[in-house]
Amino acid sequence: MKSTSLLLSFILGFAVSSAIAYYAWTHQPSSPQATTAARNVHIQTPMPMTKLMRDRQLRIYLPPDYEHSTQRYPVVYMHDGQNLFDTASAYAGEWGIDESLNSLALTHGLNLIVVGIDNGGDKRMTELNPFNHERFGAGEGDAYLDFIVEQVKPWVDDNYRSLSSREYTAIMGSSMGGLISHYAAIRHADVFSKIGVFSPAYWTAPAFSDLVLVHPVKLPQRLFLLMGEAEGGSMMTDFDAMKDTLIAARAAQPALASIAISVPHAQHNELFWRSQFVPAILWLFDQPTTDVQALP
Repeated sequence: MKSTSLLLSFILGFAVSSAIAYYAWTHQPSSPQATTAARNVHIQTPMPMTKLMRDRQLRIYLPPDYEHSTQRYPVVYMHDGQNLFDTASAYAGEWGIDESLNSLALTHGLNLIVVGIDNGGDKRMTELNPFNHERFGAGEGDAYLDFIVEQVKPWVDDNYRSLSSREYTAIMGSSMGGLISHYAAIRHADVFSKIGVFSPAYWTAPAFSDLVLVHPVKLPQRLFLLMGEAEGGSMMTDFDAMKDTLIAARAAQPALASIAISVPHAQHNELFWRSQFVPAILWLFDQPTTDVQALP
């Protein structure tokens, strides 16, 4: 009887210890994903957003020759910084901006500084929208752009060898980032001369088309519009309507050069935007490229 009890105790103890060991093995915390960011990408201390009372992470890409030269460089300001350079920080895939620009520096001699501004997580839908929205809340787009223009850009111009005039300053983003970039082209035309608008979420800002008509751009500006034909919802319809709006406003803004590209079968994701970044940036910076078509 005693030996039976000892055997049962042993079996029970072994079963419990085995279960604990199996649970520990199957519930190990996942290892941090290795960074894919190039060595010339630098993460800065979060910067306070004065008007929005939040902090925001900046990620700075510097040209490959930055440390060994004395020249100054154009600057591209981009939204959703988590997704630009590094798979480890991306929540939906990365654009590979650093790899693309390192390559363009070699093949085209195009050297740029890129300032990636992280999105605000649950604040993204309001920060990147200048208009109020019934579902998402009061738009904070004006305050967000003020953060870029009044805080981030002066800091960049003070701390890096940038070419600070509008001629050398671009802004670019996708989805909500595309919307706020297009809005920046109007509200801050004196700051940005090159605008990349990828898959813009015009559906969140129905009043935006009227704004384009009422406030035509008077200063020289290049506007790159991109949409995937399989993005769903009203995305393609809204994109076509914006093309018509730009054509209608052309007489009032002869200094605006516009490109609009729709890509068959392309969907709303980073893989698509990554594939179109190079032709977009080449066109925006007036480099030779055959992958774009102008508005009629």
